[in-house]
Amino acid sequence: MVGSMAAFTLNDTMTKTTGGAVPLFQLLFLRGLISISLIMLLWGRLGPMHLRLSRRDWKLVGIRSGSEVAASFFFVTALFNMPLANLSAILQSLPLTVTLGAALFYREPVGWKRFSAILVGFMGVMLIVKPGTDGFNVWSVYALIAVMFVTIRDLSTRRLSKAVPSMTVTFAAVLSVTVFSAFAQLATPWAPVSAPHWQAIAAAAVFVLMGYYFSVQTMRTGDVSFIAPFRYTGLIWALILGWFVFGDWPLPSTLIGAAIVAATGLFTLYRERKLSRRVVMVAKR
Repeated sequence: MVGSMAAFTLNDTMTKTTGGAVPLFQLLFLRGLISISLIMLLWGRLGPMHLRLSRRDWKLVGIRSGSEVAASFFFVTALFNMPLANLSAILQSLPLTVTLGAALFYREPVGWKRFSAILVGFMGVMLIVKPGTDGFNVWSVYALIAVMFVTIRDLSTRRLSKAVPSMTVTFAAVLSVTVFSAFAQLATPWAPVSAPHWQAIAAAAVFVLMGYYFSVQTMRTGDVSFIAPFRYTGLIWALILGWFVFGDWPLPSTLIGAAIVAATGLFTLYRERKLSRRVVMVAKR
């Protein structure tokens, strides 16, 4: 999982190094083409992949893929316009938003301890976003919208049956973003891509597939409730790469907010794990 988070953050870093010289949808289209080519080249080596899904699963895959398209647009737009570590810190609220979404839409039980942790975590997000101050801008809103769509993506993933291969879901998401970007980029002139930018886009495609591969392997072989907290290492990678590559370092208030979000997220994951164990013990009696 640590390797997965490092790969995803390196993907973000490579994408950000293009600096907007390549139009957004053109960049997503090119990255998607390379990713699809790699999936075809490695067919079967990253895990089983087939299209024999039930109508219910196809619907969920469709919702997930549509959410991936929207999340990619808002996330990459925010990535081009705000520090990498700040964006990563906002994304650390995902365990909180997924827990809240599961309670609201799936009626999953959330006790007062986890609900209190979610509220405190959202206060941490406010420290990062800083609404009503000079540090607040529309790109922070884009990051929050990206979190919303990623939450929808993860909630729909929870409802997929176990018979659906992880690589089928991954391929559907990559294909959806690529096809949407192919049509969207027609609205803007095609920009020439320099050799360094080609290298950055190709590296981003490789890193994003590495991130998916490591994540899939971890989910298939590890205890999900145990490895989930290691997702927060993504913030450490973002701090290191943001400073080393772009010379950015978050304000103290942002670091405090990120620490609050991470702490409450870890507590939420701990409570979910404890609840799951309790349910298993009751079922065995």
